[in-house]
Amino acid sequence: MTPDAPLSFSFLGYALRLADPGALRLLLAVLLLALLGALALVRRRRALARAAGASAPRIAPAANRTRPAARLGLSLLGLALLAVALSRPQCGTRSEIARRYGVDLVVVLDASRSMLAEDVRPDRLARAKLELGALLDGLAGDRVGLVVFAGEAFVACPLTTDYAAAKLFLRSVEPDALPRQGTALAQALERAREALDLSEGAARARVVLVVSDGEDHEGGTASAARALADAGVRIFALAVGTAAGAPVPPRAGARARPGDPALTRLDAVSLRLLADVGGGEVYDVAAPGGGLAPFRAELDRMERTELEGRLTVVYEERYALAAFPAFLLLLASLLLREARTARGEGGAR
Repeated sequence: MTPDAPLSFSFLGYALRLADPGALRLLLAVLLLALLGALALVRRRRALARAAGASAPRIAPAANRTRPAARLGLSLLGLALLAVALSRPQCGTRSEIARRYGVDLVVVLDASRSMLAEDVRPDRLARAKLELGALLDGLAGDRVGLVVFAGEAFVACPLTTDYAAAKLFLRSVEPDALPRQGTALAQALERAREALDLSEGAARARVVLVVSDGEDHEGGTASAARALADAGVRIFALAVGTAAGAPVPPRAGARARPGDPALTRLDAVSLRLLADVGGGEVYDVAAPGGGLAPFRAELDRMERTELEGRLTVVYEERYALAAFPAFLLLLASLLLREARTARGEGGAR
């Protein structure tokens, strides 16, 4: 559910703001409770009148209309003030410097047709997108970029803290949209290094995450990984696929050729080589409990760098001005008795 936009207005010359005006809808519930409470008071008085008639003052001398109505009023006013407090009234502002700390992360995503194999459900590429989407949802302050490769590699998204934009680029990755098929992993690592070097104010911790089934048709991966490691970049890998493998789905409308369908298997050795050279780890989505959760924990342990600092306006919270009186009113309603204490009960008899 999308929260309501803040509501700004002026009162007695003061600029006020409600950070969550949707909470004022609770006042409708308070109004309903007021109607029900008033109806209950009227019914109780009528019941006493029917039972005792004119003798009601002698039969129930402690009963009166003022105390129950006062107790109901205190409760309702307290609840109304609580609704106002939940709307987060704000008055006054101050300036603060918002600092963003994080690491630089470039995701190198394999988009070759072998990633359409279905040995991992729903298929390798779809599963990789799910894992990466969950990773992006958990980031806070880190800059992330995306390099996509098949027969060629290109930077689909430069380093950014706009995770919504990064997810948009991620969702658009499809093998059929790439002009050349193959697996140019070495070129993809070079593009990742370029993306890291071109960023302004580089972080102390720089990371490359290779998401692939490990197949490499071009060669030169070890030297590209070593160049990254020499530049202080750690390399991790997410292995997508199984050792048993699965057929590669043919292109839509493509004519069958001898030997189709081709079988693709996870090359865990190539991914392990990358991680060993880059001082990282390999995570397997097909393993029990596999995925990028351990990688997210590893990112949290890395040294964070101030990547951005900007001046922001912060509104002063004033909810206590409504919350404290609400507490006192509710407490008073609990302590107030509905009936008078009879004095001199024996003498009255």
